[in-house]
Amino acid sequence: MFRLDGKVALVTGCGTLGEGWGNGKAIAVALARQGAKIFGSDLNLDAAEQTQKIIEQEGGSAAVMVADATKADDVKKLVDACMAKYGRIDILVNNVGRSEPGDPVTMSEAVFDEQLDVNVKGAFLACKYVLPIMEAQGNGSVVSISSVAGLRYIGKPQVGYSAGKGALQQLMQTTGVIYADRGIRLNCVAPGLMFTPLVKRLADKYAKGDFEGFVAHRHKQVPAGYMGESWDVAHAVVFLASDEARYINGQTLVVDGGLTSATR
Repeated sequence: MFRLDGKVALVTGCGTLGEGWGNGKAIAVALARQGAKIFGSDLNLDAAEQTQKIIEQEGGSAAVMVADATKADDVKKLVDACMAKYGRIDILVNNVGRSEPGDPVTMSEAVFDEQLDVNVKGAFLACKYVLPIMEAQGNGSVVSISSVAGLRYIGKPQVGYSAGKGALQQLMQTTGVIYADRGIRLNCVAPGLMFTPLVKRLADKYAKGDFEGFVAHRHKQVPAGYMGESWDVAHAVVFLASDEARYINGQTLVVDGGLTSATR
């Protein structure tokens, strides 16, 4: 089940800064382990090449390049390069996002605009260039990585991020309806609190660098008692990308250990 043999997956944000497994790295490797060929992009070429190396060492096929998901020219070049390499795109994973602190008073207009660019415009641009390819093929699956912050307040002021991720969910839902009769499905995965290398940077932004205290607080927030891992997100993406999820469209799959169902 959930095999992706013969399929090509385009994964944005496929690298991880530093050691460990971020969502994009785990997603690309998990898709490859199910048989997909991977074409990945990241702002950091070294990070993307680390992901490529893992896939190739495990016997998979992968290629990567630098691309800014918020720039139309970069996204068009990325899609063209993937088509030149593999000749098709069956799966698109939009995994670009970033959180900045602030509310409408404390956040600058420039930061708010940047938050919308990173968290929703990038997926819009990728869909703009990939959906015609999938339509010509007669099928395709788009999975965008959203966040539970797009569903509810999760304890820290990040209005730009929350607005962007909420908009991303609606972008997938409405576009999924529009393209449903063309054999194309669009869904979101909404991770909750995940213990990835990103947590260190979040602690610097939101907890004045108190990494241990920040981690303990995040574990305590989750009804399960612990944060999830990047592999929890990756496995959800594999499912939604697979033919076994053929009747799931326009949905947001929440992966959060019960966080959004709790009142804490």
